[in-house]
Amino acid sequence: MGQFPMPLPLIGHRQLYKVFDRFNRRRLFTAYEVGYRSIDTAQAYGNEEGVGSAVKKSGIAREEFFITTKIWISNAGYEKAKASIEQSLQKLQSDYIDLLLIHQPFNDYYGTYRAMEEAYKNGMVKAIGVSNFYPDCYIDLATFCEVKPAVNQVETHVFQQQKQAREYMEKFGTQIMSWGPFAEGKNDYFNNATLKEVGEKNDKTVAQTALRFLIQSGVVVIPKSTHKERMAENFKVLDFALDDNDMKKITSLDTGKSLFFSHQDPETVEWFMGMFK
Repeated sequence: MGQFPMPLPLIGHRQLYKVFDRFNRRRLFTAYEVGYRSIDTAQAYGNEEGVGSAVKKSGIAREEFFITTKIWISNAGYEKAKASIEQSLQKLQSDYIDLLLIHQPFNDYYGTYRAMEEAYKNGMVKAIGVSNFYPDCYIDLATFCEVKPAVNQVETHVFQQQKQAREYMEKFGTQIMSWGPFAEGKNDYFNNATLKEVGEKNDKTVAQTALRFLIQSGVVVIPKSTHKERMAENFKVLDFALDDNDMKKITSLDTGKSLFFSHQDPETVEWFMGMFK
């Protein structure tokens, strides 16, 4: 597999900040102040230039940042993906990308991955992987590619713990990374009785309890917040541990289903394809 360029526990436990499609430089600088150094962006978010500019103006050495970006569906295929990687590097004002992912399992993702493998071998990318790949597509790609995916970034939270998918990722040595560790508040997330109970026992918030559960389960998390106090709160998850009983209680919350959408649902796939008509 591709060598992950930083110790996984470090990435999983600190310096995480997700940048969504409405880039806000002030919030990013706030995250820097709190201590975050990992930025998750994507070609589809339309903010790589803003991220690159903010990193340059931060006064912090590029090596201290961990920048993840993703190749969008319209840039799939070897030639287009290769060109898009060059464009992403230019927009990010960087000589390398720490982690490059295929954003969605559509179009010619095999050609895309070949371009990523080439970029990895050339040192333009430190690690490569995929995002939103369910076991069927993931196993297909991981079986036949040359450089195994270092990461699979998928919806993962207490209500969707990706138990089956993780079994297959472990077979190929791929690290699971959670987008939406708070499920964007769905399913009355922050008022969940179990998370509240376990949190109160450990003198922690629901958010801290949920993040600690995922981290302790070996999941790399990308929490999102727009408030400085919440950013700081999400950062403080290393000073406690959940015991076996706590872990079992939270494990029981798993429904095994998405709270957003399924890439195996025909209507969802048609929705994605509709973007390119």
